[in-house]
Amino acid sequence: MGANPSSGLETPPAIPYVAPPMARPRPLEFDKKKIVAENRRARFEYFLEEFFEAGIALTGTEVKSLRFGEGSIAEAYADVKDGQVSLINANIPEFSHGNRFNHEPRRPRKLLLHEREIEKMHKGLSREGMTLIPMSVYFNSRGRAKVELALAKGKKLHDKRETVKDRDWKRDQQRLMRDRG
Repeated sequence: MGANPSSGLETPPAIPYVAPPMARPRPLEFDKKKIVAENRRARFEYFLEEFFEAGIALTGTEVKSLRFGEGSIAEAYADVKDGQVSLINANIPEFSHGNRFNHEPRRPRKLLLHEREIEKMHKGLSREGMTLIPMSVYFNSRGRAKVELALAKGKKLHDKRETVKDRDWKRDQQRLMRDRG
């Protein structure tokens, strides 16, 4: 310990400054432990621009139905109203062992997001031709039900033809590489 010559008291040693930890960066891929429903057609129908992960406000019987692997988001979409995002037209069938308090299968479900993400979605939807598409419903490693949303722009017919042509060409390339070794 260092001594202070004027007072005869010892001063404590200097403690180095340690900066507080920064916020953890968002992962590029979401933590999907068990996928319940996927919207595979969306990659063909839309140009996907930006992805979001949202929690879903569910009732008990809805969670049980999802855990049994039931649910469909084929015709579903999300909408931003009054600063809240809702999942509309998603089908989670009634729980088979549910009682009279069972849920309504196609009710709008509130999605849980940060305000910044909701603002981003609102700005994206205000542009012409943009929509919010649910890509998948899944459970993460902590057992929470999540929805992967994509801000997307609809493809025209000629874009879809181009997608089919590229997919067929890649399949032929793989076949040629496999046959020729």
